[in-house]
Amino acid sequence: MIYSVEIVKNRLFLEISVETVEGAAAAERGGADRIELCGNLPVGGVTPDALLMRSVREMVRIPIFAMIRPRAGDFVYSDAEFAEMKREIAIVKELSLDGVVLGILKMGRCVDVERTRELVEFARPLPVTFHRAFDEITELPEAVENVIQTGAKRILTSGGAKGALEGATVLFELIEAAGERIIIVPGAGISASNIRQIAPRTRAREFHSGLSAALPYSSHDYRRFEAEVKSLANELRLY
Repeated sequence: MIYSVEIVKNRLFLEISVETVEGAAAAERGGADRIELCGNLPVGGVTPDALLMRSVREMVRIPIFAMIRPRAGDFVYSDAEFAEMKREIAIVKELSLDGVVLGILKMGRCVDVERTRELVEFARPLPVTFHRAFDEITELPEAVENVIQTGAKRILTSGGAKGALEGATVLFELIEAAGERIIIVPGAGISASNIRQIAPRTRAREFHSGLSAALPYSSHDYRRFEAEVKSLANELRLY
């Protein structure tokens, strides 16, 4: 089902994922509202090191959410990895960042409610986004309810699809089901070329992009990256 863009009345919110100081600065100049700061984006992002977090905090004024992911691969973590995630959250708080992005699953691909809730409580007062580990789960409506139980404020998801455009119908259904209880943030494959399709079809208020389809992670062309962010931000501002 296609919805008219006139549905979206208020200004929409853009989060951009980056892995360098230069990328963060370019995203801010381009009009991003928030940074998701990661290490090693080609593997989906891991926890950035403390030096990077400190440097980006000194460079940009917009909010910074740090990825908390101790390694690449699956999202079922050992006790040692769980303890490492707590240490990483403590560093984020010490460096005055604005939020964290994390996700823990159990064997069988379901939300680990208990341990995620423990990290949410540990992170307070910083808000927590449950990241795209969510898209590994089969029953997404049930997973939304589980994430809500953890106290997380947002879910970053493609609707279980390859990209947010392909998952737009499911994203709309998740947003409708979530109501005001949690913010569903569409992400994956979002760019200036498709946001006019994704935004009205999902009716989301916040969007996430790494712009990897427009600019490979290996590129260090930050002028072009800034331009791509600006194009995407401008498309959102039209709503």
